[in-house]
Amino acid sequence: MDDLLISLDRQNKLMQVMACILDIGATLLANGAEVMRVEDSVSRMCHAYGFKRADVFTVTSSIFLSATYADDNILSQNRRVAARGTDLEKVARANELSRRICACPLPLEELKEAVRGLDDAPVYSERFRFLLYGGIAAVFTVFFGGTLADSLAAGLTALVLFVAQKLGSRLRINSILLNTVCSGIAALTVLLLCRFGPGQNPDKIIIGNIMLLIPGLALTTSLRDMINGDTLSGLMGFCEAIIKALAIAIGSALVLYGLGA
Repeated sequence: MDDLLISLDRQNKLMQVMACILDIGATLLANGAEVMRVEDSVSRMCHAYGFKRADVFTVTSSIFLSATYADDNILSQNRRVAARGTDLEKVARANELSRRICACPLPLEELKEAVRGLDDAPVYSERFRFLLYGGIAAVFTVFFGGTLADSLAAGLTALVLFVAQKLGSRLRINSILLNTVCSGIAALTVLLLCRFGPGQNPDKIIIGNIMLLIPGLALTTSLRDMINGDTLSGLMGFCEAIIKALAIAIGSALVLYGLGA
């Protein structure tokens, strides 16, 4: 009986270690890391904690881990990643933590604390991001051939776009539908600014704002996944990025067509 209790206690600790490792992998996957990096990091951390084999399978929204310990006991867990975005600061922090673990495995309680600390990464304030949206759209508009008046209109439109995205996120609107709605709102705002405000070339202003919505990192990551041999994950990410891009185009097109612009 004592041996059984020791065995169960050991298994419980191993499962907690695996859960922490999956938390790190989920942080990487949810914030823009490619599948190969997620699988490699999870596998290396498992080996650092004494697992003699770790089989990791990752797709765009889930991580599956099956690990074999020295006594040939097989433990399995999976982690669902529902929301994905881009936060390279969190990716860098998770990657740094995985390297620390591989160099010197942390005790369980210290590992849990380090994993909780991943969410404490510094973030830009809402006010700064609000202003940054306007600046980026203004610069893109000039880059694509717009005038200074167009860049001003693009900046104002981007501020409206930022508010629309924040409201949509709070209402938990589907990301594809949200892209369509935000693109339509941006196109409508541009047309109004061109008629009653400083805007002169609506096409240049719309392009400058659409660049804020284009899933460029997701598309690039999916292509890297396919090149690395992760064809399934790459195709899933590629299709998602293309659908989001089409949703953005449809949103603008519906407004422009509907208003005869």
